[in-house]
Amino acid sequence: MPAGVTLRKITITLPGNLVEFVDRQAACLKVSRGQVIAQALSEIKAVEEERLAAKGYQFYAQEAGEFAVVSLGQSLSLDQRQV
Repeated sequence: MPAGVTLRKITITLPGNLVEFVDRQAACLKVSRGQVIAQALSEIKAVEEERLAAKGYQFYAQEAGEFAVVSLGQSLSLDQRQV
């Protein structure tokens, strides 16, 4: 865990096969069950944040594109008036 991170204790219920998997991972990595679960959740969180960021970028890219089209149209209209 990064320095300065506040840890909170929780109680969860998992299917036996997941507990066995977490125990094997913890033993292989020489860390606690909690660290294995925290790492898995951190990775899921990072993927979700990346997905949301990409969705936001797509939205703003579309909005910026639409703005550019409207702006270009207005610019062309102004150029035609000057002729």
